[in-house]
Amino acid sequence: MAEEIVAEIPEISPGIGTGVREATGVEPFSQALDRHGLSLVRGETATLQVNTGYLCNLRCRHCHLEAGPGRKEIMSRETMGAVVSFARRFPFRVVDITGGAPELIPDLPFLIEGLAPLVPRLMLRTNLSALNGAAKESLLALCIAHRVVLVASFPSTNPSQADAQRGAGVTETGIAVLKTLNAAGYGVEGTGLELDLVSNPVGAFLPVSQESAERKFRQDLLRKWGVSFNCLYTFANVPLGRFRTWLVRTGNHERYVKTLVEAFNPSAIEGLMCRTLLSVSWDGFLYDCDFNLAVGRPHGVRKVHVSDAHGLPPHGAPIAVGDYCYACTAGSGFT
Repeated sequence: MAEEIVAEIPEISPGIGTGVREATGVEPFSQALDRHGLSLVRGETATLQVNTGYLCNLRCRHCHLEAGPGRKEIMSRETMGAVVSFARRFPFRVVDITGGAPELIPDLPFLIEGLAPLVPRLMLRTNLSALNGAAKESLLALCIAHRVVLVASFPSTNPSQADAQRGAGVTETGIAVLKTLNAAGYGVEGTGLELDLVSNPVGAFLPVSQESAERKFRQDLLRKWGVSFNCLYTFANVPLGRFRTWLVRTGNHERYVKTLVEAFNPSAIEGLMCRTLLSVSWDGFLYDCDFNLAVGRPHGVRKVHVSDAHGLPPHGAPIAVGDYCYACTAGSGFT
């Protein structure tokens, strides 16, 4: 395992059951939709997101799943087999493997080899540090062989800011891994090996525009470290899990939630990823998104295991919402 690096159903609100006070004076997300004459319903399901578990070598401050080194919830080979069978039975254009840190799951190669022939686009999310070291060379080779798209978390080109969110030394390790990926062809024009970056704000504020952030990241990474990548995506932090705990502890929770509410963008609803995505938890149950998974709100009226699913969600099916959905509809939205 990579070295541990430590850093600091009716509609429900984030943090239910945690015993801490909610933000006050916040219009429920469902009412905000009604006020704008909107509804959040499913379109065509094109993406299968597979959460392989909460095991991670980091304890990032912004993690909505509270992933970390001590988590025991990981996807078994049996459940992976059920996921592969599901993807074989129903057409998906994209499969998105996430965690935790999927690189630490022992049977990840089994999952990649099973899914790669079934979809045009297979994505693997990485925190970079868990992909570090000689022990991961075979996994990288497997990703290259199957043209797996790597989506790497890299919050800031300022090492002190990034380390504050993810742990001391994480940026240095991440840059070393990015250089290794570039050397293998990832993020290099003409290779067909796609390397995308994801940046979350390092504090209780909204991200800058994706276009300006990508321009800055591209310039900084190339100038400082000679690193290249394909695309950058910026997302607001969702006030769930460890990030919510940090917000409450630092007295930022109510202000941050109200910031999200004030940034609500009705135009973002149409493009939200939950409209075209189906999420599978580490134990094989279906959810509308990874955030509903985090709060235990299953897709549909009851929990359904992937092995028991008889079809994809129908067009127009309602999506379970909570006040945390404001994070996905702030600004340009979580698409």
